[in-house]
Amino acid sequence: VQLQASGGGLVQAGGSLRLSCQASGTIFGINDMAWYRQAPGNQRELVAVITYRGRTNYTESLKGRFTISRDNTKNSIYLQMNSLRPEDTAVYYCNADIARAYWTPATHYWGQGTQVTVSS
Repeated sequence: VQLQASGGGLVQAGGSLRLSCQASGTIFGINDMAWYRQAPGNQRELVAVITYRGRTNYTESLKGRFTISRDNTKNSIYLQMNSLRPEDTAVYYCNADIARAYWTPATHYWGQGTQVTVSS
């Protein structure tokens, strides 16, 4: 199983970016999917999580600017980021709770990360 994240880049403060992450490989089912981020010198932190049925939860400080969404037909999640600020600069990672077969428990998988840099 692999998670491939994309969509990062350099953007000016106030701008927007849309991140994508697609899971591929031998997949029976995917439970929660999430975005995390890690800024230099900081611990990795949760950005947002979405359940299979689309229920979402966000880090309080990001509500209203970031929107997580999901397409189960594509095993993909997205993160729409608006009104970006320099403090949003980080490597953004996708995470998914994936079962490879019906008889195996789900396991957390991580994507490789995509860099988001917001200039002031």
